[in-house]
Amino acid sequence: MRQEPNIHRIHLTETDSTNRYARELPTPCGLTLITTDHQTAGRGQRSNSWESERGKNLLFTLTLPPCDIAASEQFVLCEIISVAICEVLSTYTPDIRIKWPNDIYYRDHKLCGILIEHDIEGSCLARSIIGIGLNVNQTTFLSDAPNPISLCQVLGREVEREELLQSITTHFAELLHQYTSAWLTRDALHERYTTLLYRKGIEATYQDVDGRFTATLRHVAPDGRLFLGDLQGQTRSYLFKEVAFVV
Repeated sequence: MRQEPNIHRIHLTETDSTNRYARELPTPCGLTLITTDHQTAGRGQRSNSWESERGKNLLFTLTLPPCDIAASEQFVLCEIISVAICEVLSTYTPDIRIKWPNDIYYRDHKLCGILIEHDIEGSCLARSIIGIGLNVNQTTFLSDAPNPISLCQVLGREVEREELLQSITTHFAELLHQYTSAWLTRDALHERYTTLLYRKGIEATYQDVDGRFTATLRHVAPDGRLFLGDLQGQTRSYLFKEVAFVV
């Protein structure tokens, strides 16, 4: 019989950012979940803002205490949360993928953004803060974000947000426990992540400091590096923020 994970929850009717709120808390003794109905200053990667209609989506942060993951292996947490969300959303609809490193896509549209911050002490992660914005029941997007979509738009019906939240947090806690208990190996986790990659093996357009180019996504290394094969037969390697997907 599966045991529900012990997660301490804090709910805020409104806040500027659940990640900022989490950062001001003492380092937790266990997994802490901070949720809100509305964020006034939510942000995504590359300092982008995150648009979310009040009470329509899931806006939450998971805060982890030290969990025996080395700082050099911090990409593991990116894989665990990405796989957890992708696998849960895949029970609602097919065509859910992970856009490297941790956006969640439905076909060519963005469903979910993840922002991960770490505190490092010595060679270990002292605290990890994982912020998630998931478009659930919003049907109109007013920002200039190029390709947002919600689960409601995909399914043609509203989704019970609390049920979805519980499924995601439970699956994340299970995967984290399996990994830190050595029941889920690094190779097995990485295979689950790479199997779910958006555009894997598909020729598409990317952009780096030298401009746009066409390439095929070959693989992602366990440390998070992205490898693309271009039309000239060269392999290009990128760290986070060094290359953009042109969608």
